[in-house]
Parts: sequence; C-alpha cells; structure tokens
Amino acid sequence: MAERVGVIGAGYVGLTSAACFTHLGHQVVCVDNDLSKVDELNRGEVTIAEPGLTELVRDGLGCGRLRFTGAPEELSDVDFILLCLPTPKGENGDADVRMLDEVVATLPGLLTPGCVVVTKSTVPVGTGTRLTESLGPDLPVVSNPEFLREGHAVEDFLKPDRVVLGSIPGNRAAAERVAALYGETNAPVWFTDPASAELAKYASNAFLALKVSYVNVLAELCEHYGADIRDVGRLMGLDSRIGPAFLVPGPGWGGSCLPKDTAALLRTAEHAGVDFGILRDAMKANARQRAAVVRKIRRAITGVSDGSLSGIRIGLLGLAFKAGTGDLRDSPALAVARELARSGAVLTAYDPGVEAVEPDTVQVVDDPHLVAKDAAALVVLTEWPEFRELDWDRLAAATERAVVVDARNLLDPATVGEAGFVHTGLGTDPNRRTG
Repeated sequence: MAERVGVIGAGYVGLTSAACFTHLGHQVVCVDNDLSKVDELNRGEVTIAEPGLTELVRDGLGCGRLRFTGAPEELSDVDFILLCLPTPKGENGDADVRMLDEVVATLPGLLTPGCVVVTKSTVPVGTGTRLTESLGPDLPVVSNPEFLREGHAVEDFLKPDRVVLGSIPGNRAAAERVAALYGETNAPVWFTDPASAELAKYASNAFLALKVSYVNVLAELCEHYGADIRDVGRLMGLDSRIGPAFLVPGPGWGGSCLPKDTAALLRTAEHAGVDFGILRDAMKANARQRAAVVRKIRRAITGVSDGSLSGIRIGLLGLAFKAGTGDLRDSPALAVARELARSGAVLTAYDPGVEAVEPDTVQVVDDPHLVAKDAAALVVLTEWPEFRELDWDRLAAATERAVVVDARNLLDPATVGEAGFVHTGLGTDPNRRTG
C-alpha cells in the first residue's frame, strides 16, 4: 500500500531513502534547509556520485511522487517521518546529536498524531528510548538504522540483507507499519528494542573497521616473514566463519561512517565503564597505517624509510576513501597525500570521482596518464578497478622512474612489471620491513 512519507535531510542517507521509497511506490516529500540544494534536486540535479540515484530521483519527479522543499510545514500530513540528519563526531568522540534534537523539538507542533517518527540517522545508544519519552504516545518512535555502502547505496536499499526495526513494546504496531514500507523488497525484517537496533549499527561498522585494521597489521607481519598477504587473506576468507570481505590491506579505513562510528562506540563503552581495548587498538592501528604507507613510498623512492621527498614529483591514483564514490571525508588516501605534501613532495592526482581538493596541495588532473609526467613514483591509493586497465607502457614512458607503490594491492605485478615498473605492494615484499 502506498504511504505518505516525509524525509528530513537530503544528504546521502536522506536522498537515497527518499528516492528509493518513491521507487517502491510511496508518496515522498523531502525537506532540507539548503534551499539551493532543494532547487537543484527539483530540477533533477544530483551531486552525490551514487550509481542509479540520479535516475531514481528523476523518475520520482517525473511521476509526481517525489518532491523537495525547504518548508517543514509541508510534512503536516505525512504518515511517517524519517530523520536523516548528520550526527558527526563531536570533540570528545561522542556523536553530536544537536541537529537531530533541534528538529525533534519541532515535531509535536508539526506532525499529525499517529505519524511514526523513524530514526535513520546513526545515533547514540539510548536515543530511541529518549525520543520515545520526549515525544509521547502520539508520535511513536522506531529505530531503523541504515546499512548502506557508498557506491552501492541504491542496491543496498532496494535489496537489503536485513531491515532492522527497534521499538519499545508499546510501539510494536508502529514498527510493523514501518516494515510494510519495505514490503516490495522482500527483505528479512528483524524486530528488536531500540537500544539493540542502535548498537547493531555501531557494532557492524566497528567490526568492519577491526577487520581492516587486523589485515593491515597482518600485512606488515607478512613482510617481516616473506609471506604474501594476498594468499593469507584468500586462505582466511575460505573459512565460512570469517569470509573474504575486508581482508585486503590498504592505507586504512575512512569515509563518513567508520571513523565516527568507531569513536562513538568507544565513547559508549567508556560511559558504561566497559574497557573496549580491542577497538581502541584498532583505531590506533588505523592511524599508524597511514604513516606506514608514507614510509613505504619514501623507501620506494629514496631507498630508506625516512628519505627526503622535498621537490620530488609523485603521481597519485585515487583520492576518495573508496572506489565508486567521490567522498573525501576522512579519506586515508587524502591523508597520505597531505602527509606527502607536508614532506615537500609535488603531487599530481587523478580520481574518477574527484575534481579538486581543499586546500589545494594536490593538483588534480582529468586524465590518469598525466599523473605520470616526470614522476619519481606512482602511488595507487584508491581501489578503482579501471586503474588495472591503464596503459602502463605509456605511464612508464612518462615517468622519471618507473616505480609504482600499490597501496591497495590492486594491480597485477606481472602486467606492470612487463611495462617496466618496479612494483611494491602491501604485505607482498619478502624480507622488507615497513618500519
């Protein structure tokens, strides 16, 4: 059955939710306080680089089931309101929920009694219960955390692994109404309490971060003993209890979710008096990994891990935190680039999803082959698949020295080797120390 759905916040989660619920047959109005963004979206202009999202937005506008507005009063007749507001990391590591709370305070005078308030923002554990108490029985609250991967958000929304709904016992009927919104996806639905739903979101992201930090440390160990992390990761992934995902080393984890969610979960544990040392260590390992990649680049160019990079030209392939997106938030690739720039290196970079970076310490070009011009080394920092298909002979001819540091273990060493490159990966160089 088609429902009237309101969405507050036209960011990554809000826009994806609005477009996808429209695609599922619902009538959706999305509110955002950025009026220029509202105008762009009503013209079908989507700046978020997400496969399929622009098409869904334009389809929704075309059929009349989706509209964008800067006027919250247009939410007065909706049956559901989705809170898709930023909850960034605060100064002490806690999630900053001030924007969420400001919006929630306006809801009793805005919404019709019986409207279900759905929290899709990633919020501190206990938020659902707190909002239930503040909004009262007229506006039942349901926690519905999102599990969207950037670059696959539309796919994940329309074909989810699970739909998680958290509510207090008295609001179970409201949770079942939210479940019906997803009916066309045929996804498994899990009903639980608000705290469990909220903690599941943090726990999932933190576990992925743990897995990445684990394999990055393991890659360093491989280099000490002459093992190959590619084989070690594959052999681990064959175990059904472990699985192959997130077992490839890189410059660290980043993006809009993992850094803030791990910090928030650690703070949640501290508030409860729980020593979550394993998570704290994973965060420290992630910070060290970026420095380890810089040392590896220094060694590949100068022969020593503390060699000077002043005035040395380096070409970078990738700046976004992951392939399939132009998102630079907490990007480990960008963190490595900035450290190289601070060391005096002259940087030229190409990323299919990035046109420029601020501050302008890196020259971003629109042709991947331009990064090689007079470069002492090329560095792969984001795992864009198309980097494998570059003309490596042409790249080698343009470099000052045909050296490539593959910080994602993305390339085929034989292919780039045939082009004349000396290839260095992570966890693949026998008897080479990273420290």
